[in-house]
Amino acid sequence: MPRSTSPKTPPRSRSSGRLLLGYGAACLVAWLLFVLAGTEFQRGLWQLWEAVYQATLTLWAPMLLGLTVLPLAQWLARRDRSMPLQLAVHLAAAFAFSLAWLGLDYGAAALLFGFEHADATLEQSFLWRAIWGLLVYAALSTGFVAALNARRAKLLAVTAAQAESALARAELAAISGKLNPHFLFNTLNSIIALTRKDAKAAEAALLRFSGMLRYVLATKREATDRVTLQEELDFLRDYLALEALRLGQRLKVEWELDPRTLEDEIPPLTLQPLVENSIVHGIAPRTQGGCITISAQRDALTDGLNLCVRDDGEGCDPAQLESAASRPGIGLGALRRRFALDYEGRARLRVHTAPGAGFRVDLWIPQS
Repeated sequence: MPRSTSPKTPPRSRSSGRLLLGYGAACLVAWLLFVLAGTEFQRGLWQLWEAVYQATLTLWAPMLLGLTVLPLAQWLARRDRSMPLQLAVHLAAAFAFSLAWLGLDYGAAALLFGFEHADATLEQSFLWRAIWGLLVYAALSTGFVAALNARRAKLLAVTAAQAESALARAELAAISGKLNPHFLFNTLNSIIALTRKDAKAAEAALLRFSGMLRYVLATKREATDRVTLQEELDFLRDYLALEALRLGQRLKVEWELDPRTLEDEIPPLTLQPLVENSIVHGIAPRTQGGCITISAQRDALTDGLNLCVRDDGEGCDPAQLESAASRPGIGLGALRRRFALDYEGRARLRVHTAPGAGFRVDLWIPQS
């Protein structure tokens, strides 16, 4: 059964951590570029240290203030505010960012060089530093908003994919794991009749019947997507043995099985609906009965599994297949839909029939 795992960290916290990590990497790159731009290597190592000093003194304040932009962008995204309101908030925040940058620079200059130097520096750099503050805030907010929108789009895509997967699984559950009620009714009647004639044979039939029900219930209870071909064939042999109680010698079965394919995986109850079709439409209506051939072979080119169920019944006009496949209890339409959902169009189902030529269904199921 699938295990349920709980993440150690909430998804939103992990995502915020990744955004902050990316922001830190961008700050490091900007700092390195600033150092390289201000370094004149031919003038010696001291010039490198001066460039490091200038880069740190210039960038520490906007880098520190940039950490406040992400929470603001997240708050606006969570509130789902209107665009004019978001622009107004960002404009006010941009001015606040610029003023805070100027304030931090003034405080650092006053601490390092005194208030007289800080006043002179502020007077000289006020205008361009304020403009740079607006531009830096615009770049940071744009980057964070773009990252948050990308994350939101990804979450929506994942949610849509999960919903589609859940719908597909629900539809698969609806069209698989079923036994025809007529078969159940006929089998129970046959076993009841057999108890009057042969108690041991009736007991053996009940054991087969319980084994079939156990197989169907297990695939539904455990939500099994795949079973081995051997398990499916064992189920199918029990099914045919119970049908033989009703049809007797009129039902003949031939097996053409490659031993290499017995461990291949297929969806549960893949073959039974096809065999049931052959019995209901090809064997039971005929007085002399008929033969069903079930084969499993390895595809030499693709290494997939080739399955075939064919009978020597009356067959039908191929034009009638479309209308027949849509009727309840037929199984072909359900099997086609099942393969389309389960194998994303890779599995193949082909039907061959003609009046007087029997009915044949070929399946190709990928194994990788």
